[in-house]
Amino acid sequence: MIRPVPETHVVIRSMTHDDLQHVSDIERRSYDFPWSHGVFRDCLLAGYQCVVLERDGEVAGYSILSVAAGEAHILNLCIEPSYRSHGYGEKLLDEILFRARTAAVREVFLEVRPTNIHALALYKKKGFHQVANRPAYYQARDGREDAAVLAKKLTTDC
Repeated sequence: MIRPVPETHVVIRSMTHDDLQHVSDIERRSYDFPWSHGVFRDCLLAGYQCVVLERDGEVAGYSILSVAAGEAHILNLCIEPSYRSHGYGEKLLDEILFRARTAAVREVFLEVRPTNIHALALYKKKGFHQVANRPAYYQARDGREDAAVLAKKLTTDC
């Protein structure tokens, strides 16, 4: 359910090196086993599609998309915990899918924890479906957790 939010100014733009600390901070607040600052820096340096969502001038979310050979992989998509359930994740996903289409991508893939019910609901709403399962993919507090591999075929009209 999307909660109503007071009027805010939301912008999605390309990530810069100046955003890396904010992005790393959100990542640490969001996950038990977060990506390091260096991983985000390396994604930026590698030329991946790295975007941030700003809410009233403050970084409130980010996403990383890798594109190669007509396919794309959403490597990370995260919203600041205090701003979740406001529709920002959907806005970021729409932007990433737009960028994938612009790069002539035919199919987009991602991994998600099966326990992340909110992310799964968003991806299913946007037309993703499960194509595989990766056993013991994610580090977890009690060992390892599987990953659901989701995919979405892209067309120019969706």
